[in-house]
This record gives sequence, structure tokens and C-alpha cells, in this order.
Amino acid sequence: MSTARNVLGTPLKSCSTQPLTGFYRNGCCDTGLDDTGLHTVCIRATADFLAFSKAVGNDLSTPMPLYMFPGLKPGDQWCLCAERWKQALDADMAPPVILEATHITTLEFVDLEDLKRYALDAPTEA
Repeated sequence: MSTARNVLGTPLKSCSTQPLTGFYRNGCCDTGLDDTGLHTVCIRATADFLAFSKAVGNDLSTPMPLYMFPGLKPGDQWCLCAERWKQALDADMAPPVILEATHITTLEFVDLEDLKRYALDAPTEA
């Protein structure tokens, strides 16, 4: 059983099994020493984000079976590299995120407040 935590400090939840995501292709945005790209941000793809990503050299729409990559379409959830999400944020093209499925390591690159602004599962204030 994984002891990974999300950006809220609670147990990391699954991001997507359809398509199957995660660096380890286990559905979670978990990370480890071999994940040099830090695929830690659980996003929900939008058409605008996919077009932006392709334009900056990270084509997430085209399938690459060799890497078990199905190609994303709007509405798909996917574990995105933390620095790629930050790049999209800086360009005002950041896709929505699922906080409970975004690994805590993401906070080394992105502020929690920025993630919360784009959260689909934003926690309510007490």
C-alpha cells in the first residue's frame, strides 16, 4: 500500500485508469527517483491546454503506443509533469487540477494557492 501524500497532506488518490496514467502506469501521480520528469500533477485536459502544449513542443494529443501513451482528448485526466503545469500557468493556459490526486512533491515547483485556483476539487474553507 502506498504512503504517498497529495498537496493537501492526505493520502494520494487515483488520477485516472481510463486512460491509464502515472509514471508507473498505475493510475496515480506517484513519483520516485526514476521519474525525472516528476509526473505529479493530476490534470483534466482541455482543448486549449492540449493545443498550447503541442505548440510548445509537448504533443499530448498524438498516440505513442511504444510508450503506452494513448494520446489525450479534452476531458481526459492525466499525470502531467509539475514543471509543464507551471509553464502552462505562466502562459495563462493551465488546465484544471485534481488536488487529492496531485502528489505533494508538486509543491516544490508550484504554490498551493496557484493549484487551488485551478482545482476541480477545491476544499471548502472551514
